Amino acid sequence: MSTNDYDKGMANRRRVLGDAWVDKSIANKNSFNGEFQDLITRYAWNEVWGRPALGDKTRRLMVLSTMIALKAYEEFSMHVRAALDGPPESRLTPDEIKEVIFQAAIYCGVPAANHAFALAGDILREKGLLPAGEKQA
Repeated sequence: MSTNDYDKGMANRRRVLGDAWVDKSIANKNSFNGEFQDLITRYAWNEVWGRPALGDKTRRLMVLSTMIALKAYEEFSMHVRAALDGPPESRLTPDEIKEVIFQAAIYCGVPAANHAFALAGDILREKGLLPAGEKQA
């Protein structure tokens, strides 16, 4: 893979996750994790997110459901934030995120979905998309 693959991956990564998150990741890059960061930029963000058959919005939905299935809640939260703040053409609405979690409840289990609802609800409140006084289940 070339530097061009890294650059294309970095452009996709910034488009999907936003500059602030990517800048934070890059700032945390060191001699121990640097090669891994380069690998995911070249492969995940260029080779996968750069494929034309599925758009960013579809990939966002898939990533959210996969993170619930894996119980990778830190990554789930990161991708919920990115999905709400992303470019208009790939941004997800709270209702679309809710539907992903409903789907995951059936295929991944109610406890995983319950936790995902709690995390997504906190993020929606943080962003002013859910009233602060509304109770969490």
